[in-house]
Amino acid sequence: MAPTKDSDREAEEILEKASRVVVEKGLEVPVILFLEAHKPLANLIGHTFWLTLPIWAFFWGLRTVNEIAALLSSPDRIERLIRRIEDLSQEKRQRRTERKKGEKFGARPS
Repeated sequence: MAPTKDSDREAEEILEKASRVVVEKGLEVPVILFLEAHKPLANLIGHTFWLTLPIWAFFWGLRTVNEIAALLSSPDRIERLIRRIEDLSQEKRQRRTERKKGEKFGARPS
């Protein structure tokens, strides 16, 4: 079955949501390392999530677990997630640098 535009849009929304959570919590490095290490096993990981769905659904809810399983079952989606995390992390660093520069130059000498 070929993916529809709606399913592609949902996948992109999930990817964006997941990457923002990772960057907001400052977990870019461990998450990227985990994803890179497990990318070759993407199909197996996705199926494992679906196989153990009742356990994970108890903690996170059925919809969230389905979204995670769909995201982790494709090496391409994992790669897009990694790239998006890296992009958001870079934006975060740039904002922090600009803010520090503004504070440095905006401070008045006493």
